[in-house]
Amino acid sequence: MQDDARQTLQAFIEYLRGEKRAATNTLTGYSRDLQRLQKYCAERRITTWQQLQGSDIRQYVAARHKQGVGSRTIQRELAAIRSFYRYIQKKHQIDLDPVQGIRAPKAPKKLPKTLDVDQVNGLLETKPDTALEIRDLAMFELFYSSGLRLSELVALDIGDICFSDGFLRVRFGKGNKERQVPVGGKALEAVKKWLEYRVDVPSTALFVSARGTRLVQRSVQLRLDRWCRKNNLSLHIYPHMLRHSFASHLLESCQDIRAVQELLGHSDISTTQIYTHLDFQHLASVYDKAHPRAKKKID
Repeated sequence: MQDDARQTLQAFIEYLRGEKRAATNTLTGYSRDLQRLQKYCAERRITTWQQLQGSDIRQYVAARHKQGVGSRTIQRELAAIRSFYRYIQKKHQIDLDPVQGIRAPKAPKKLPKTLDVDQVNGLLETKPDTALEIRDLAMFELFYSSGLRLSELVALDIGDICFSDGFLRVRFGKGNKERQVPVGGKALEAVKKWLEYRVDVPSTALFVSARGTRLVQRSVQLRLDRWCRKNNLSLHIYPHMLRHSFASHLLESCQDIRAVQELLGHSDISTTQIYTHLDFQHLASVYDKAHPRAKKKID
């Protein structure tokens, strides 16, 4: 490309460094992404940034995708190019933005990891040996019983759970939305047992540390890791996996996606619908194993 095009690019990086005070990683990433685009333009005899058209950007995105570059990486590269062209427009060097309306290829949705019922039972049916393990088991039972988020669990107060009616109040759901969710018998028993051992401290938190302070999210993850090691579970289990398992197992049994949406506290049902794919995956697996002609090869 022409010298003035390279100078414009360098001026943009200096603008990010000076006026925007961009982080070093941002500067490095933007420089790399835009230099890659610059090389692409040079190969196609595009000498100025004003010459670059929307069709050229689309071809560039397609070429990157064909090279096996992931959707998230392409999204990041497009973000750098958009920022660069906003800068050029601001300097009155260009009228039309060639990046406008161009999106990266959609990334395939990753299905959440879940446990099967036997794995959940193996996790929850081991007897605790200490007061802290009694607390841990109560936490894990609540995760699976009520489909809680980790942030929701650590925010629970003692007064949020109603033992007589078998439900708990989630006061700080996503978006600060409040909801009520049922609590199963096993979880209620586990929480009652924990309250017998819970230290007498001023904190209103349902789950507290040995020092009497509200548990933080990282501590819950570490305690779950410890519990898995104690029970010789090789599978890496994290708190949200119990929430995923709750949703998947409910849908397998009741097929009522609206009810599961309410229980999970999803504002958009499309978020809940990913669990229907898990359900189908389970059914397909059962079919492949059970149907006498499922594995018949087609010539």
